[in-house]
Amino acid sequence: MTFTRRTLLAAVSAAAMVAAPLAAEAQNLPRNMRMVIGSTSTGGDTYQNSAIVAEALAEKLGINIKVDAVGASEGFKALARDKRGTTIMMFHDQSFLGNLYGVTGYADPFADYTVGPTVAINPGNAYLVPADSPYQTMEDIFAAAESGTRVRVAIQPGGVSEIGFTAMKNAARVRAPGSEANIVAVNTGSQSDKNQAMWDDLADVINGSIQANEQFTQLDPSDEKAMRFVWITARPETLEQAPEAGMGNTTRADMLGYASPETSVTLDGSEDFTFDKEFFLLYNKDMDPEIIAAIDTALTELYDEGKIQERQKDAFFIPDFLPSEAAREHLTQKRDTYRQVIDEISSGS
Repeated sequence: MTFTRRTLLAAVSAAAMVAAPLAAEAQNLPRNMRMVIGSTSTGGDTYQNSAIVAEALAEKLGINIKVDAVGASEGFKALARDKRGTTIMMFHDQSFLGNLYGVTGYADPFADYTVGPTVAINPGNAYLVPADSPYQTMEDIFAAAESGTRVRVAIQPGGVSEIGFTAMKNAARVRAPGSEANIVAVNTGSQSDKNQAMWDDLADVINGSIQANEQFTQLDPSDEKAMRFVWITARPETLEQAPEAGMGNTTRADMLGYASPETSVTLDGSEDFTFDKEFFLLYNKDMDPEIIAAIDTALTELYDEGKIQERQKDAFFIPDFLPSEAAREHLTQKRDTYRQVIDEISSGS
């Protein structure tokens, strides 16, 4: 999946902001801002990424920004209540995937809020099998589905975890119509729940991540908790920006072997499905545009300086800055593509 207008849009938007001095825009900023996040964890990727961005923005703008891990539902509510700009939100693709999957509490972020700039990608979204699984590759999984074997996939329904599962069903449908019925979901919860489903032999494949599951891929294959990667959903262009050493004992070259085009999960028979988990800001629909412009300008200067990218890469994020207007174009196109895949699977076409 290629978003061809992205680079051009970013260049146009960044150039437009050069004419808007940060000092003048920053005069309208609240002195104290709250950055709510769509997670209740202070140890996960959303909090880590938000802390990096909040610290850099606060220093650049000369204000205080506190990161508050309130979760998606509470975060959206807090954002909807505050038109003054003192509350902003950091979240990722779950914000619109939750709406597409009809999850309670997820409004349409493009209609009910203002989508702001993208800042980083977590390239680690992955799918794994037990170390002793008969499935060595995704090809083996699709072949099993085509032969009538049910392949059970543990996911947390309604978001980032499910979109890869939906893509697997779509690929099975494209390759051999009807075989998608044999790719079945095992609905669980957190990462530990999905891991346990595999260890209890309730699932043949699990959704996981490089960060959370790489340690289990390094166990002796005889260990009952040992796993193997079979698919990493990130675009190859994204993974190529990761540190060459990768994570743990899994190098960047190893990761690329599990991603498109080396590992293919087709979108339409000619192009591969890919998914980058992108983090971006959300604002109240009626927030002062001058505050949005000030944040865009500050982030443009920060990414031009380059230090924030170093911090993001140290935490295994891929820097991914797009100013607000370009981000909205890019994320709208991304949402529409995934909506088509979800609708086709839901309709059984």
